[in-house]
Amino acid sequence: MDSATHVVMGVGLCGLATLDPVVAQDQVTFGAAVVGIMLGSQAPDLDTVLKMKNNATYIKNHRGATHSLPAVLLWSVLISVVIFTFVPAANLLHLWTWTLIAVGVHVFVDIFNAYGTKALAPIKNKWIALGAINIFDPFLFGAHLLGIILWMFGAHPGITFLIIYAVLVIYYMWRIHVRNRIVRTARKRHPHASHVFISPTIRWSEYHLVIRTRNHLHVATYKNRNIRYLESYPFEPIPQDRVLVAALKDKNLIAFLSFSPAYRWNVKEKPYGYEVEFTDLRYRSGGYYPFVTVVRLNEQLKILGSFTGWIYNQNKLENKLQQSTRKNQKKAELINVT
Repeated sequence: MDSATHVVMGVGLCGLATLDPVVAQDQVTFGAAVVGIMLGSQAPDLDTVLKMKNNATYIKNHRGATHSLPAVLLWSVLISVVIFTFVPAANLLHLWTWTLIAVGVHVFVDIFNAYGTKALAPIKNKWIALGAINIFDPFLFGAHLLGIILWMFGAHPGITFLIIYAVLVIYYMWRIHVRNRIVRTARKRHPHASHVFISPTIRWSEYHLVIRTRNHLHVATYKNRNIRYLESYPFEPIPQDRVLVAALKDKNLIAFLSFSPAYRWNVKEKPYGYEVEFTDLRYRSGGYYPFVTVVRLNEQLKILGSFTGWIYNQNKLENKLQQSTRKNQKKAELINVT
């Protein structure tokens, strides 16, 4: 989910924690638990700092190790111990319990969108993306906002959020039911489909689909219980072409392929050599596919520059590729000098 949703969910868990008698009756423990819950609600997304290094590192690792089973335990222990160091009068067991719940809830809700997480790593080192909830869900966010407002006006926070979470459990079950119904509908039309990728939109009734069969990738929308096809592309596994083999050594393309299960590729001849483009078909927006990787190579198949990430403007993409090319040239010059 987005950061704002994780923040309001943290506040909701703080309210729920007041149902714990130890937390409710001890202001010191309550204060420590609030800090632990709020930090725990955000901690798994600290890997966002990887963006400062480069997009490839971020894409390859975001929601990976920091959302794994060991990380859930590690985050909760680390946060609790640090807080307890400064607030030794707090009840450590209850502080750790609520911090663990906060971290666990963060990771759990993230598996319901199309991006997913590696929540079961290292037991199962694969992305789990159920495609049932948009990364920002107005109902989920609004329910927590309502609970916070009611709390501010004097409602009991524990009871308020207990009711809200009971409603949200039903909401999630309904969204999973809808998601499964969409998969069944798609498989009725394509009984031999190997994969059906679902990306929920901000609208309850509308989903983005990529249906992969033996020979095609069908891009479609599901709306009002109907599938509408937008584009179809031939499904072409990456061949052992010399240009593609050379491009596959690029770190940006490696990161893209570690994340994207539904893509198409294209090789273009250019005056400088070749341009290899991979496009993720899951995130169609306004007739445009913004999540791409582009690798440029010279005639000797040396990588000149590359980029991976979200791009909505062709000029911006060109600027990114030129920056990458200049950076690679400087590296080459330094190597030659030494």
